[in-house]
Amino acid sequence: QVQLVESGGGLVQAGGSLRLSCTASGSTFSRYAMGWYRQAPEKQRELVARITNGGITNYTDSVKGRFTISRDNAKNTVYLQMNSLKPEDTAVYYCNSHRVAVTTGYEYDYWGQGTQVTVSS
Repeated sequence: QVQLVESGGGLVQAGGSLRLSCTASGSTFSRYAMGWYRQAPEKQRELVARITNGGITNYTDSVKGRFTISRDNAKNTVYLQMNSLKPEDTAVYYCNSHRVAVTTGYEYDYWGQGTQVTVSS
């Protein structure tokens, strides 16, 4: 079992920056792909950014060039640096860890409790 604890959300004006952090329990953090998702009111949860256990990143188009995902395996932490924030970035942001066991195919999938990001215009 992995527990994920997010922090760093808050209220910021458009054009501002925030850095989200997600710290995982356990000793297997480096084996997981980590992702940040968000869910705005009355919208489906969407992937924002993802980083594999090998450090490969991908982003949804709307945040490319503004957001950066990174990880520090020594600290069991994944970060999301968000710059040039827009009101449409307002959402609850969730941290996710995921891996598939090579031998069994079992999927390990964990979520944090979410942190609110509000961008005012």
